[in-house]
Amino acid sequence: MEFEVNKSIFLQIADIMLSMIIRKQWKEDERIPSVRDLAVELEVNPNTVMRAYTHLQESEIIYNKRGVGYFVEKNGCAKAKGLKKAEFLTQDLPQIFHKMDVLDMSIDEIVELFNNRKS
Repeated sequence: MEFEVNKSIFLQIADIMLSMIIRKQWKEDERIPSVRDLAVELEVNPNTVMRAYTHLQESEIIYNKRGVGYFVEKNGCAKAKGLKKAEFLTQDLPQIFHKMDVLDMSIDEIVELFNNRKS
């Protein structure tokens, strides 16, 4: 797998995991792949995957059943969406606004493009 150079690999793995949860490919109270299995799949060191699991466990999106494995929390999907939304609002959107300013684009142009993509 190809990873971005400007973001920690464990955070990129956490993003992949969040997407799986948000898209309900990994359902709440369902067991997710083991650290080792995901490391093999992504071709990374298991310690890197463990950092992603720890990050999501600290965010209360996944939990560990000792001896059984990791599972998605009951409210994991909503928490995952909240985490991604906060990241979008604090990191992505300011960059988008900056580009809009540089390109002298109005919010109306963006709204029009947004509305046209639905049709």
